Amino acid sequence: MPQASPLVFLPDRRPRLREIFEKELSQVNLDLCLTCGLCSSGCPAAGIEDMDPRKLLRLILLGADEEVLTSPWIWVCTMCNRCKYACPMVIDIGKIVHRLRGISREEVKPDYISNLELTCKYQVERGNSTGIPNEDFVWLINDLLEEVHQDPAWKDLKAPVDKVGAEYFVNENAANPTFTPEEMIKIWKIFHVVGIDWTYSSVWWDGANYCIFTGDNAAWEYTVRKQVERVEELGCRYFIITECGHIHYALLEGVRRFNIPHSFEFVSIVTLYARWIREGRLKVDPSWNQEGLKVTVQDPCKLIRQTLGDEGAEDLRFVIKAVVGEENFVDVYPNASNNYCCGGGGGAVQINLTPKRLAMGRRKFEQLQATGADIVVTPCFNCHSQIKELGKHYGGRYEAVHLWDLIDKALVR
Repeated sequence: MPQASPLVFLPDRRPRLREIFEKELSQVNLDLCLTCGLCSSGCPAAGIEDMDPRKLLRLILLGADEEVLTSPWIWVCTMCNRCKYACPMVIDIGKIVHRLRGISREEVKPDYISNLELTCKYQVERGNSTGIPNEDFVWLINDLLEEVHQDPAWKDLKAPVDKVGAEYFVNENAANPTFTPEEMIKIWKIFHVVGIDWTYSSVWWDGANYCIFTGDNAAWEYTVRKQVERVEELGCRYFIITECGHIHYALLEGVRRFNIPHSFEFVSIVTLYARWIREGRLKVDPSWNQEGLKVTVQDPCKLIRQTLGDEGAEDLRFVIKAVVGEENFVDVYPNASNNYCCGGGGGAVQINLTPKRLAMGRRKFEQLQATGADIVVTPCFNCHSQIKELGKHYGGRYEAVHLWDLIDKALVR
């Protein structure tokens, strides 16, 4: 049998990582671990790189700091926090992993995280995670508007930029203008039908913030502050966070953690979809689904478990049922805050980790397949990319879509 690698302790065996966490992250309750293993039971990364959440905690408590800091597993963990949700002592392993990434030495960082670090660099230096020039973003908006206006039904549709005093500020995920710009039009149409007063910004328009996955708190704080400052300059009352889990978490946790003052209110676009449908402002008709296509949903970890909670999951399901027909919705189990991670978060989609990432998503794929659904709603860019790739890799029979895709099909003018 292969020999197990010996644990590497500091010379004086003082658990210095433990001291760091006790000082900086006292709320993680490190000493309360019961070694029950519930954290590992639903972890998508358990067993990858010979590590799991329970083992990580034990190594930290034993003082095996070098073993922890040199483990590639801290870059594999998606920080989905299902471990914390399952833990009877509510130990926040996600925050521990985030801090470990931040103090990881350059010489032991895996080569495959270079793209993740590049997206953070772009965010800081260029104001968006794909690095496209801001003038290209504005040009694209105008070009798409010209295309839309060719249809007389949408000749009055607007997509304002830098409109001072607009009620709503709207961010984007840079993946849309960079790779799938046609998706932006669907959001504009929803806003047009509802009749809200909104604007983009020509700078700091990208809500994607992969600095949270590099562990670089200074960069995370800087980018969130710049986004907040821009919304304040425009004088908007609400900040609409687009369909993306980590954008919600990066903004809301960022303003809380770094104590960033702001006079506007953050609101999830999913929350607004549900509110507008209930109020009758967003009229939808599920009759487009003549084939009776069955639809299920992925609850993004950062959006539901770590930000909106089960109330957000209920809103998500309310909207889906309204646009596809209640009889055509089939839920996953477990779901909502207890849902399985897809394996694509924590920067996993952005780094060259494909075989491990697909292995981490196997449980999610099987969960989705078990529903028999034809369509999987994925209101998060990382989830969307991962679940789409999981279906292709494992032979899935479903189509992965954004929530706005289905709203667009059901939209009533």
